[in-house]
Amino acid sequence: MTYLNELTAAMTWLGSQPDTIFIGQQVRYPGNALFKTLEGVPMEKRIELPVAEDMQMGMSIGLAMMGKVVISIYPRMDFLLLAMNQLVLHLDKNLYPLKGKVIIRTCIGSTTPMNPGAQHCGDYTEGLDKLLRHTRIYNIFTPSEIIDVYKCAYLGKESGIIPPYTNLKDKWLIIERADNYGMES
Repeated sequence: MTYLNELTAAMTWLGSQPDTIFIGQQVRYPGNALFKTLEGVPMEKRIELPVAEDMQMGMSIGLAMMGKVVISIYPRMDFLLLAMNQLVLHLDKNLYPLKGKVIIRTCIGSTTPMNPGAQHCGDYTEGLDKLLRHTRIYNIFTPSEIIDVYKCAYLGKESGIIPPYTNLKDKWLIIERADNYGMES
């Protein structure tokens, strides 16, 4: 299986869960590489949003407060920076009781076959790791870990990929790598 196929399988599994909802840009309409991974997710579980990253994170928090497991999709990590107000100052600070979860899905843009420029392929993992105290950050490097990581984020249970000592949380930031989309298991 390829990285892309495993992401599609993980999103299809999440889409089959009764309490999940997917929000972001290009979740209902094509426009980026992440869209293709949602082909198995029912359209009624997808909420298309305009480019308003801070609002998207605020909506994710509100939906999780109501008991939804929100897969909040930011096609590029660079644009997740525009949601730092809601992510760092609201979600991560545990200001609101969540009955559900927020799973943030983002991607470090591809640099091959050509580099699209600084605003599309930034990796801010190190900085986010210093800012976020109550949000689990996980970088996906290989296809074999993808389904396990997303299931762990949804179920809140330990897995073979996530070490048993990990403090499992109701807020996850899962980082994918577009350069790996063609990678085989």
